[in-house]
Amino acid sequence: MSEGAKMLRHGEGTVFGFPLKGFGLFTSLLLSVAAGFFTFFASTCVAIFSLMAWNIFGKHTVNYADSYRYVGLPAGVLVLVVALPVFGTLWVRAKLRK
Repeated sequence: MSEGAKMLRHGEGTVFGFPLKGFGLFTSLLLSVAAGFFTFFASTCVAIFSLMAWNIFGKHTVNYADSYRYVGLPAGVLVLVVALPVFGTLWVRAKLRK
């Protein structure tokens, strides 16, 4: 039986082969912050290219700084606020099982 099947049999899950168990406090915080940063930069990139297309094809003049303020920052904070309790719960579960 494969390792992934053994983990799922015992009630432990994986996401893309990444086990969702046994995170330490630092790992949980690092993954939460990394998810927030990635979301911030990815959504800001999409927003900048969208505003660039809006400005070029629509003959508008929208400030590109709005993509950071109104798209990137709220998306990054939202993911961080969701990721901290999720990874914090995984950390607490790991501590309680020991």
